[in-house]
Amino acid sequence: MKITRACIYPKDVQCITGRSERYGRRLLKEIREHFDKQPHQFITSEEFAEYSGINIEIINNYLKQVS
Repeated sequence: MKITRACIYPKDVQCITGRSERYGRRLLKEIREHFDKQPHQFITSEEFAEYSGINIEIINNYLKQVS
């Protein structure tokens, strides 16, 4: 059984949105602030979907392809 990742990285944001990796880092920082997380904590795919408005199925399909 193949396990998919639960967390989102800047490179994932780049591939999903078509924006730069720097934009991905900035967006993840904004999401951490939105959810009151510490800088060392990860962003989950559910949190990214909720904040960005992208359907969770699209994100999970992407994570399955790259994992």
